[in-house]
Amino acid sequence: MSFDSISDRGLVILGCGRMGGAILQGLLKGGLPASSVWVITPHPSDWLQATGVHLNTDLPKDPAVVLLAVKPQMMANALSQLSATPTGDTLFVTVAAGITMAGYERMLGEQTRLVRAMPNTPAAIGRGVTAIVGNANSTAQDLDIAQELMSGVGQVVRLENEDQINAVIGISGSGPAYVFHLIEVMAAIGEAEGLAPELALQLAKAAVGGAGALAEQSDETPGKLRENVTSPGGTTAAALEVLMDPETGMAPLMRRAVAANIARNRELGK
Repeated sequence: MSFDSISDRGLVILGCGRMGGAILQGLLKGGLPASSVWVITPHPSDWLQATGVHLNTDLPKDPAVVLLAVKPQMMANALSQLSATPTGDTLFVTVAAGITMAGYERMLGEQTRLVRAMPNTPAAIGRGVTAIVGNANSTAQDLDIAQELMSGVGQVVRLENEDQINAVIGISGSGPAYVFHLIEVMAAIGEAEGLAPELALQLAKAAVGGAGALAEQSDETPGKLRENVTSPGGTTAAALEVLMDPETGMAPLMRRAVAANIARNRELGK
């Protein structure tokens, strides 16, 4: 990774919980010097304190990048700590859901260069996927910098416009929670069918984790992979007949779930 401008002028990270910490870890592994990073966070972990970054100290006057990684409801308070920092030549990258570009521009000024990034929790193990989109003031180089910042925690994709963020949150942002719930449900059913709880959970985790890895690595479509598991008239076919029912199956259920997710995200954005 090339971090020349950040090494020279500094990176400020507001909020260093799970997501901020994962991004910082990826950057440090990628070669960014800890001395170029300033972190403001209320409860620094032992790991963070041992990294050698500037922690809860005065911020540089003109940082190259400010990464916003606090919860949306704490954002206005966090940004007030930047009052001495000019925004004209600083790129802001935010990983907070729910606050629109217009919202940031109201808080930071209309000239702010901003990239919204929507990662997900597998970023904690470097297996995340992050969607990025810039505001009207951002440049191609700003998007390159944001992509470099986020690539330490997994794949990065670029969106065409901010409206697509809602679908990203509904699918990949919140998606891991849907999958974790699927694991819970499958394990509980295994236990109810007579398996030991630990065994049922191991089987459910391995089935979901292995299928996900296979889907990512295979050249075949998920539909084809599903067909590969399904013998006509067999046990998988019997289960899929329930799951693929057009009225009561998984597709209508997931459509309702993601619609609720998107509606809530739009409410938060207001």
